[in-house]
Amino acid sequence: MQTAEHHLNRVLAAMAGPDARPRADQTAAVAALVEQRARVLVVQATGWGKSAVYWAATSALRAEGKGPTLIVSPLLALMRDQVSAAARAGLRAATVNSTNLDDWDTVFDDIAGNRIDVLLVSPERLGNPGFARRLPGLLAAAGLVVIDEAHCISDWGFDFRPDYQRLAKTLLGIDPGTPVLATTATANDRVTQDIGRQLGAQALTFRGSLARSSLRLAVVPGLGALERYAWVAEALDAFAGSGIVYALTVAEAQRLAGFLKSCGFEVAAYHGALETEERQRIEDALRRNALKAVVATSALGMGYDKPDLAFCIHVGSPASPVAYYQQVGRAGRALDDAVAVLLPAESDEQIWAYFATAGVPNEARVGKILAALAGGPQTLVELENATAIRRGRLEGLLKILAVDEVLGREGSAWKLTGVPWVFDAPRWQALAQVREREAGLMRAFAAGCGCLMRFLQEALDDPAPGDCGRCSVCTGRLPGPGAKPGAARLDAARVFARGQDVLIEPRKLWPSGAGAAGGATGKPVRKGRITGCSEGRALAFADDPGWAQSLLPLFNRPDAQAPAEVLDGVVAVLARWRRHWGGRPVAVVAMPCASHPRLAASVAGHVATVGRLPLLHVLRLAGPLPGDDLASAAKVAALVQALVLQPGAAVPAGPLLLVGARSRSGWALTVAAALLREAGATAVLPLVLHKLP
Repeated sequence: MQTAEHHLNRVLAAMAGPDARPRADQTAAVAALVEQRARVLVVQATGWGKSAVYWAATSALRAEGKGPTLIVSPLLALMRDQVSAAARAGLRAATVNSTNLDDWDTVFDDIAGNRIDVLLVSPERLGNPGFARRLPGLLAAAGLVVIDEAHCISDWGFDFRPDYQRLAKTLLGIDPGTPVLATTATANDRVTQDIGRQLGAQALTFRGSLARSSLRLAVVPGLGALERYAWVAEALDAFAGSGIVYALTVAEAQRLAGFLKSCGFEVAAYHGALETEERQRIEDALRRNALKAVVATSALGMGYDKPDLAFCIHVGSPASPVAYYQQVGRAGRALDDAVAVLLPAESDEQIWAYFATAGVPNEARVGKILAALAGGPQTLVELENATAIRRGRLEGLLKILAVDEVLGREGSAWKLTGVPWVFDAPRWQALAQVREREAGLMRAFAAGCGCLMRFLQEALDDPAPGDCGRCSVCTGRLPGPGAKPGAARLDAARVFARGQDVLIEPRKLWPSGAGAAGGATGKPVRKGRITGCSEGRALAFADDPGWAQSLLPLFNRPDAQAPAEVLDGVVAVLARWRRHWGGRPVAVVAMPCASHPRLAASVAGHVATVGRLPLLHVLRLAGPLPGDDLASAAKVAALVQALVLQPGAAVPAGPLLLVGARSRSGWALTVAAALLREAGATAVLPLVLHKLP
């Protein structure tokens, strides 16, 4: 019988060439899995060869007649690369994920027929009822279980995902004789200990240095939003090869990609909202160097395999050194020199705070969910109406409760399982403290407090940190454009950013459960299809780089009239927009604004003056406006009571411009438009300064 080391040598030769030689820890880890049937944790730098461990162990175990390897993998992009890598290692791999439901039966038939060596699944599959029914049989037949990117299994890992928590419980049900391998490149001591605890007391850990000698790290501080755009454009001119430009939000990725395209670069925006086929097309194009760069969110973070990726630029800081190290690890895997540059942004900490709290359960909201379900199963829409919790937060809470086995599914409805829920305050407080400490580390990293590579090593509790001699702190030199971009690129960035149309998509249907809002008080019932509101425009969206310095401060200081620069920007939006109007507006209607009435009034007044249109104050607030965190049905119900027409108001027939300060959900504009349409307007065109995400 061939030894485990023989299989490792064969896999390495197939993946890296005939001259590749195994590392000592690779050999030891494969032997532990194959010969001892052990549980093993491998914490090694990106490019070290962690995947070779599980391919070699799979090859050896399959040769012994063992069942297929089950790999839990977090991202579709990573799964696609792993399927290809398995083929290079001489193994047959398949995936079961949300995009190939029609293939599931074929895949499971191939597993039953012993025609597949490796099955890759996402952690979310563990919570899918259809997959969960098959899971016990898969685990019983598995020859090896692999948890890739295992830092996600820990509450302390940077990418906490509730479905990964199912893995700890799943592992308890695996036969003790089935080997388990957990791998990651990004785990500090706390995460390593937590993963080890979940693997079991006898787990073996193989950990090495996380230093990356091929990476030249740099931080370019103090740039404004437009300067960051201009800097990236000049860097793409200066840097050889192709790379990834990371952004913290989908909106930022799309905007920055648009600017770089306007500069003549072959780039594409990449994020989780794209269709699977489009994401795969972009991944393949970057791999072929058909693109200079992909402007991506963290959706292109873990495991994307392009060994000759020459640079990573971060426009905005990730929330922790762990996350940053994970993403820059994409670069320089097969190059002697690759560049990783961080451009910190002034909005970083606001974004960190949002994501830090998004996955933490709120005790009061959970109480509403449990109370609503006490009367029996309810669908997501029914729960949203019963609790008034916004859809995104509600779905996150339901997932956490399902992982804790407090809730289960009954068809499309959620139900109580009888397991009591206890708010584990110490656990979530500890997590919040860790997030704050990580944010502090990221602030220090962005400030250039010492060698950047050493800083990352120490943040990850590397056993042998040391100065790299290559980063911008060690050398005193910045790559590419240096400390500031040129004036020409900066002007181009400003012209581009201020020339983009921010659309306000009209709502199509009144939310279920909002219909009763009017009837009891004699007001129109809001239900069914919406016909009142046309497509609108906003001057800026979120932290729009074109207006970040001029517009956003207006909402964070005492109410005042809009400055001339902002008013001129609004007029430019109208000039571009009017080509799409079915008819010229006959009047401007001022949208009531409780928080910034002078700001909103100044914009409406200026639009009316420039357009030589009458300014109408026919809408007023008769009550408090609902909070942003309410579900749609509750929000509309509150708006129907709060927003009214002035008694005896005359609304002219014809299109109206409805001008306000800010909009997030669009429901206030929609209710106002419905009132105006019912009073005689033929169309209502919303225009606001700022559209919030």
